[in-house]
Amino acid sequence: MTTVPADLLFTADHEWVRHATGPTARVGVTEFAAAALGDVVFLSLPVVGDTVTAGQECGEIESTKSVSPLYAPVSGKVSAVNEVAIDAPELVNEDPFGTGWLFEVAPTGPGDLLDPAAYEALTKEDEA
Repeated sequence: MTTVPADLLFTADHEWVRHATGPTARVGVTEFAAAALGDVVFLSLPVVGDTVTAGQECGEIESTKSVSPLYAPVSGKVSAVNEVAIDAPELVNEDPFGTGWLFEVAPTGPGDLLDPAAYEALTKEDEA
């Protein structure tokens, strides 16, 4: 069963965001996405200072199975990038909600976000 932390919001594309309305929002991919991707081997993330738009592609995640787009869950200016995960992309698989986070953004606009219950329902549909 996929973990769905109660303190996060989610996108239908399996990204998560913590503190979407605060001064800084941390972004990553969900455990469900990490499992579906397989072993993550490379991350292409936005650069600090870039402006990202909710729902738009802002990077890529390469795994042993495929290259998948990364979508911004909220709009805003990128304020930090997880350099540790860039150097050790396997962290996305090992700890997607912790040390495997991807970037932080100063949000300027909301995305189409799901609460934990709605995201859990979505993953159950996708698993079926």
